[in-house]
Amino acid sequence: MEAPFVRLLDGLQAQGGAPAAIVADTFVPWAVRVGNRRRIPVCVLSPLSAAMFSVQYHFHRLPQAAGGSASPPLDGADIADGVGPCLIENYIPGLKSIRLADLEPSHSNKAALNSILEAYVEVRKAQCVIFTSFYEIESDAIDSLRQELPCPVFSVGPCIPFMALQEHNANTEKESYMAWLDAQPVNSVLYVSLGSFLSVSPAQLDEIAYGLAQSKVRFMWVLRDACSRVEGLIQGSDGMVVPWSDQLKVLCHPSVGGFLTHCGMNSMLEALYAGVPMLTLPIVLDQPINSRLIVDVWKVGYSLKEKVRADSVIGRDEIAEAVKKLMMNSGDAEGVRRRASLLEEASRTTAEEGGSSYRDIMAFIDFISPSKR
Repeated sequence: MEAPFVRLLDGLQAQGGAPAAIVADTFVPWAVRVGNRRRIPVCVLSPLSAAMFSVQYHFHRLPQAAGGSASPPLDGADIADGVGPCLIENYIPGLKSIRLADLEPSHSNKAALNSILEAYVEVRKAQCVIFTSFYEIESDAIDSLRQELPCPVFSVGPCIPFMALQEHNANTEKESYMAWLDAQPVNSVLYVSLGSFLSVSPAQLDEIAYGLAQSKVRFMWVLRDACSRVEGLIQGSDGMVVPWSDQLKVLCHPSVGGFLTHCGMNSMLEALYAGVPMLTLPIVLDQPINSRLIVDVWKVGYSLKEKVRADSVIGRDEIAEAVKKLMMNSGDAEGVRRRASLLEEASRTTAEEGGSSYRDIMAFIDFISPSKR
């Protein structure tokens, strides 16, 4: 993409329209090189949490990272002086409750890790960093990065399409699943989505289906593939399977009281905005760390990952039990729901005038303004 992007810049500059700045994803490192060659400020936009960004930026500080090894110790070898799991905060400040084991499996793949680390070489040469997260949920990580990074840091989230909700609400035409949600009691439906593509094994898919049916909880499952197969497994349950949904609109529906999620960053931010507690099933990349934030730092959900068997599958009984715990307000679920409501309020006020994200957006505009350079 670098060559056509350079041609685009040439055309803009020939017309007298040179950009004030370039905003580029962390993992488009050539954008930093192009901007620096042309003296155009480059702002790295991180689609990851500030916590995950900090881990990757400071990866060289972690055990076994020195010398190019791509294998942080796992929980079995993750014990510091016999007192418990080794926390990343022992090596990188501002990252509470996150464990070295949360970096598996993606950070044990040397090729993938090398690509990540190469991108962060260029990040260090950027003129600022922007997070799609927001300060109220990641203040420790953001404060730490602001002390250590050689450039300004802006948190402008939650970067989700919430402004489109009003447009959807004005539309009188409804999808069939919205009509189904309208007919359900408040907080009674578990919304299930494990990402844009099927990321669990067939065996795990079956156990999720059986577990949901066994829980006797109402649920709506978004599943792009294997819809017909899963529908056969959940016959007789009070649930439905659809190939696609307008996720934020669904999460904000009053009948939705929980979210079984793979912990992708966008899904996590949308759930926080909607004030919906989460049941986490992280798979790869930043998802285990996002799950740790949800469960152990913000305490707005429960994790299924700790219930995995020796065959790497979480059984239907454990899934059914966790679903009932979240949805039927058993145990400390009432506190989880209360904290989710507090983060819902924080995620909305942060973007309002005077909020932390509003202030950072204004500061970012001021930062890239040509009159200020």
